Amino acid sequence: MGISFSLLAVIALMAIAYSGTKFANLQFLFGVVIPYLAVITFIGGVIYRVIKWAYSPVPFRIPTTSGQQKSLSWIKQSRFENPSNTAGVIGRMLLEILLFRSLFRNLKLVVSEANPMELNNGERIIYKSDKWLWLAGLAFHWAFLVILIRHFRFFAGYVPSCVQLLESLDSWLQVGLPRFYITDMIILTAVTYLLIRRFVIPQVRYISFAADYFPLFLILGIAITGILMRYVIRVDVAGVKTLTLGLVGFNPSVPEGLGIIFYIHIFLVSILFVYFPFSKLVHSAGVFLSPTRNLSNNSRMERHINPWNYPVKIHTYTEYEDEFREKMKKAGIPVEKG
Repeated sequence: MGISFSLLAVIALMAIAYSGTKFANLQFLFGVVIPYLAVITFIGGVIYRVIKWAYSPVPFRIPTTSGQQKSLSWIKQSRFENPSNTAGVIGRMLLEILLFRSLFRNLKLVVSEANPMELNNGERIIYKSDKWLWLAGLAFHWAFLVILIRHFRFFAGYVPSCVQLLESLDSWLQVGLPRFYITDMIILTAVTYLLIRRFVIPQVRYISFAADYFPLFLILGIAITGILMRYVIRVDVAGVKTLTLGLVGFNPSVPEGLGIIFYIHIFLVSILFVYFPFSKLVHSAGVFLSPTRNLSNNSRMERHINPWNYPVKIHTYTEYEDEFREKMKKAGIPVEKG
């Protein structure tokens, strides 16, 4: 249900952009109004989510730990798995953000005959590292970032040298014109793998919903339309840059002859911008505010007291006995005072 609904939703979005620009001549709506609304929603939504997370109380140290805590001097500490200071937290966060270290350590369940943990049917369980998932996730995110940076040339009159260098590195396999970008192939392969993985693995398919399939189909649609524009259905690049520069300078104008495929592409990108703050995709901003990652585990060195604790009226045993002594004596319950 989730698969078909998500796929049909993306196809419907593409049909809306096609019909709006092909038959209703709504180029200004799809080229100017919707992108502006999408960017406003994206910025406002992300700021709202970050502020909401920042106000969430975290009175105690709750970092995720899977290694030796700092203890005696002769016991080796796991500095990144169980950091005890700010330097360790920074190193852990960098490994998490840049290399997806926790995903690298992810395990998958395999039924086999070679493990001492037996099931009812005599088979056994093995936990194996799922490196293909880590590789696909890492490739997808880095390729997406590189593509995003490459697109900066459309929004600036002068293309910075760093963007030009990135384009050269991304197209080092060039054999002709136009340039063949490696990240185009990587992101298409990675998203396809992540989709197939949700189809094929029963455990993953069981916990997958429309919210998991829709962004994958949406990003796949964005990648395919972008690749079609570059290598198959040529568009007026000068006209695209005129439109984007007008959007950045708040003086938008829609040139003629941009092509329907461009409006489909930019409409899908706008939908992704709108969808981002209200979906699981916003984890890219939330990872910086996750207390399970950004806190050091120094509970053995410092005492952490809940700042919201309020004085609680207690009733000591002495007071309890003074109140019920006679009744306790009659019931044969021993008392401390005679």
